[in-house]
Formats: sequence, structure tokens, C-alpha cells
Amino acid sequence: MPGWFKKARYGLASLLSFSSFILIIIALALPRWLSGKILCQTGVDLVNATDPELVKFVGDIYYGLFRGCKVRQCGLGGRQSQFTIFPHLVKELNTGLHVTVLLLLFLALALALVSMGFAILNMIQVPYRAVNGPGGICLWNVLAGGVVALAIASFMTSVKFHDLTERIANFQEKLFRFVVVEEQYEESFWICAASASAHATNLVVVAISQIPLPEIKAKIEEATVTAEDILY
Repeated sequence: MPGWFKKARYGLASLLSFSSFILIIIALALPRWLSGKILCQTGVDLVNATDPELVKFVGDIYYGLFRGCKVRQCGLGGRQSQFTIFPHLVKELNTGLHVTVLLLLFLALALALVSMGFAILNMIQVPYRAVNGPGGICLWNVLAGGVVALAIASFMTSVKFHDLTERIANFQEKLFRFVVVEEQYEESFWICAASASAHATNLVVVAISQIPLPEIKAKIEEATVTAEDILY
């Protein structure tokens, strides 16, 4: 059986893996991976708007991996519309890259659960096989954290190099054309990043659990026997 020190550390490792699992689910569910400002270029060109008037043509947009919202500002007041990525909008995006982000996150969910299972196993007993021990926990955490990091990098690639926001903003727009003037990552993106950080923290926790604690030995006093003691 592992000592209390290792049990506590493996318990913390299992909680971190489970928290990573929950964080990924939250990131998938919330529709706020990225938000931005979109300019109605068609409206600006029609009225030949100057700088002070441009604010009337700047709308808002935010979206996640499954749905989002857009507020159009084309000089006639804001018009809000909801949209979903599947099944039609995804065809206008880089479909392969978007699906890759989703598949990587679903894979990360499974790896987080496996990592948690290995941590619980080590908390309960000392595994006979080395691959099931601390090395196995580190392996699964490296894989899970790496997969999440790869999903984040793929999403950033889609935003920066494939004009993700502009494609979404102009989806099913026949009269107006929108250009992106501002973008920023939102809470879902950072929650996903926190999930990868949880696995990195797990590696530190497992490494600390391998540090041997100093053994506390009770000092045994030697009894001294004198000649008087022998007589009595």
C-alpha cells in the first residue's frame, strides 16, 4: 500500500485530471471561443462614411465550436441573429480543420479519464507493472495535455490563417459584406488552455510524489547497568 504522502499526491492528481475533463466539457458547451467587431463595409461605401460615422457600422460577433451570435450594424440599427456551425455553416469554413479541433478535444476527454483512472489505481495500491505506475500517469498526462494544446493551436490557425471570423460573419450575406476590425479570445478558449495547464500541473504533482520522505526513527536510550544495580 502507498504511504499517506503518496496517497494524498495521487488523490490530487486524480482531481486535476477530473477537473481537466470538466473544463473541456465547459469549453465545448460555451459559445464564446472568440469575439470581435465587424464593420459593414457595404454600408460604409454606400454613404461614404467618415471616421466619426464608422461607429454606426460596427457590429459584434461571438462564436464557439457549435454556435454563435452576430449583431449587424449597417446604418439602420442593430440586428441580432443566432447561427449554428453545423450542418451548413461548417461547409463555408475549413471543414477539416474545424472537425479536427472537435476530434482532438473529444480525444482529450478520454485521455483525461484514463489519466484519472491511473492516478486512482496508484492511490489504492502499488501496481506490479511499471507502466501502470507513476510513469504511466505521466505518459497519459503528456498525451492529454499535448492533444489539448494541439486543438488550441488548430483553432488559432483557423482564426489567423483561414479567416474564420470573416467567413462566419459573411455567411448567407447576399447584400452586405463584413470585414473584421477586432478579434479577441474569450473564456471558452482560456478554459481550454486551463485544461492543458491542469495536466502540466499533474506532472509536477507526480514528480513530487516520488520524493522520499525522511524516516523518523525513535531514539532508543541504552540502559546503563552499574555494580549497585547488580547487587539489588
